[in-house]
Amino acid sequence: MIYFTADTHFGHEAVIHMCGRPFDTLEEMNEALIANWNSRVKGTDTIYILGDLFFRCEDPEAILRRLKGRKHLLLGNHDSSWIRRVDLRHCFVRVERLIEEGINETGMTLCHYPLLTWRHQKRSFMIHGHLHRKTSDDFWPLLCARERTLNAGVDINGYRPVTLEELIENNRIWKDSHRPTTE
Repeated sequence: MIYFTADTHFGHEAVIHMCGRPFDTLEEMNEALIANWNSRVKGTDTIYILGDLFFRCEDPEAILRRLKGRKHLLLGNHDSSWIRRVDLRHCFVRVERLIEEGINETGMTLCHYPLLTWRHQKRSFMIHGHLHRKTSDDFWPLLCARERTLNAGVDINGYRPVTLEELIENNRIWKDSHRPTTE
């Protein structure tokens, strides 16, 4: 199986309140995210992590050892501090800023940041993170109007990695409930 996730922010206590996550403590959030991950992802599964895996995490390698799957990391804005403390070659299949490829005959552009245009955008997907639940930016109406732009962030995907089919459905629901009003 192939899974997608983004913006777990392991180690980041403030993200609980900033994003309205349903956890009381950092430990509860970290353990729930690990359990949710491992309940879906098995050792041979592929998982694309679209950035911000950790932030202010004391021991990222200890958590990485607990997370199953063949991990592909797309760097996010909060990843620069922790990646210097981990041997990336032992933890990830690859680490990139952008990946363009076909997965199960489906074209995809993967990046932490949402792109408004990408290669083959009429027949491929742009999968990103970074936004959490945020819909107040001036570009939200453009992203919301694009069915093939998908947010892999845990905040709209049940705090767990998801398949492409689940990602499409979760984004449809999210966008339908947050459509900009026209005046």
